[in-house]
Amino acid sequence: MEIQSPDMGALGLVCTRSFPAMIGTADMMLKSSGVVLVGYEKTGSGYCTAVVRGPYADVRLAVQTGKETAEQFGQFISSMMLPRPLPNLELVLPISAHFAAYAQTQGNFKALGAIGLVETRGFPPMVAAADAMLKSANVELLTYEKTGSGLCTAIIQGRVADVTMAVEAGMYEAERIGELHAIMVIPRPLEDLMRTLPRPHQALEIDRLQPLQLPKRTPVQERELVEIPQLQKLPAAMQQEAVAIEAVAEVEVEKPQSPFRTLE
Repeated sequence: MEIQSPDMGALGLVCTRSFPAMIGTADMMLKSSGVVLVGYEKTGSGYCTAVVRGPYADVRLAVQTGKETAEQFGQFISSMMLPRPLPNLELVLPISAHFAAYAQTQGNFKALGAIGLVETRGFPPMVAAADAMLKSANVELLTYEKTGSGLCTAIIQGRVADVTMAVEAGMYEAERIGELHAIMVIPRPLEDLMRTLPRPHQALEIDRLQPLQLPKRTPVQERELVEIPQLQKLPAAMQQEAVAIEAVAEVEVEKPQSPFRTLE
């Protein structure tokens, strides 16, 4: 949805304790009425807030729908709406049309199928879950997000059946490695929702990086092993002579002088 005017009408906020729950809540808010998804505000400890703007009636309906959706997920924290935010509020807080235009160019992902989200506490279980999802079904890893308190979310895209299968595999793998916090499958996300997904930080700098040049090492030449004859196979006289030579060699070897001198 294109933003035509800085005056976006009423303001609606719905806060959840999980990034997947917030994405699912924002999706239902967009589908319930004619609101614009301004973006998300992440304030740490997993708290995420969906920000919408639009006509008063639409925002009121969207906030009510978002609250009910978040409560169904068991992740609802708070919600509110303002009929007419003052210009000073829009200038300082990320709730304005300028912020919405910026947020909707971050990910630039297209709605090409369903999306699935797996949130874990800790980075290792999220990496393991993402790997399991990619190996279990025909899905693509779009991006990931961190929301504080160790919470990390992997976001995949594909057909509904593939995404559902992949999320289930990722869920079991995350539980095996660490702690699973939340999951979400959205069958038909809107373009507005896809454009606000965060772009991976790795992709922002990857074009500027030079390919890694591994040092060239020459292979080590294998040396031939020399078999030392065993004393048992020698005649008795030669064995006694060899032992005597070894004893003399041990006595005649000079020990390295110590760099420290003793006081006389």
